Amino acid sequence: MKRSDVVRSIQVQFKHMRMNDAAAMVDTVADYLIQSVANGNRIEIRGFGTFQPRDRAPKIGYNPCTGQPMQLAAGRTILFKPSRELTKKMNG
Repeated sequence: MKRSDVVRSIQVQFKHMRMNDAAAMVDTVADYLIQSVANGNRIEIRGFGTFQPRDRAPKIGYNPCTGQPMQLAAGRTILFKPSRELTKKMNG
């Protein structure tokens, strides 16, 4: 599903809403979620799942072409854990 599909489904559900308003609503929610995770906050959406920032420690990796060890820098990533309801719907 793409952003345009989400916007279209919102507009279909709320017939009085214009396409531009639905797009602005989706963009506002996405921007808020991105900013919250970037600030280190955990986001929980009931029935969907949680987004949580994680710090990765630096580690030694290997160049796949030469096999030489190389230092991989520390970084941040996002962990998504689906809710039980979402997992049940996917599996059942």
